[in-house]
Amino acid sequence: MYNKEELKKIILERSLKFGDFILASGKKASYYLDGKQTTLDAKGLTLVGEGILELLQADGKLPDAVGGMSIGADPITAAILTVAGMKGLELRGFLVRKESKGHGTNKFVEGPVKAGDSVVVVEDVVTTGGSSLKAIERLEEAGIKVEGVIAIVDRMEGGAEAFRSRGYTLRSLLTIKDFGIDPPQA
Repeated sequence: MYNKEELKKIILERSLKFGDFILASGKKASYYLDGKQTTLDAKGLTLVGEGILELLQADGKLPDAVGGMSIGADPITAAILTVAGMKGLELRGFLVRKESKGHGTNKFVEGPVKAGDSVVVVEDVVTTGGSSLKAIERLEEAGIKVEGVIAIVDRMEGGAEAFRSRGYTLRSLLTIKDFGIDPPQA
């Protein structure tokens, strides 16, 4: 069962860094959340898989698949699928490439998903939502229906609004406020 406080503790110990940083969005920040330090840790990743699966089950019906932009979403996807499999639940995964391979099938979306499937995009940290919005664009180009986005941590810097403006919801296991940090005022 998901333990929010234990996940917070791991993120504080492993992922949250203070200093001067430039984020993927181009924004300057006084703190950085290195999600891979948590998602590439056995206990951290297990908690992430359990937590996101609980959010998915709260909807009453699981989507056909979960996944997101490779490489950040890859361990998250694997964790959710592993926990679902241990519970005997049917769920598939997918990966969205930043660029097509240039050979083979040349697809942006990899995995056992097809047009018409309903999916949820997963992400480690959401700031502006740019990475997940790109994944959504690739999925929709493939005819896949995106139900929403789930992140481990929402920095509360515009991502939720960006998703909402395009008809998607963002849910997260934690927000930056859970770590005693106030998001910047818009």
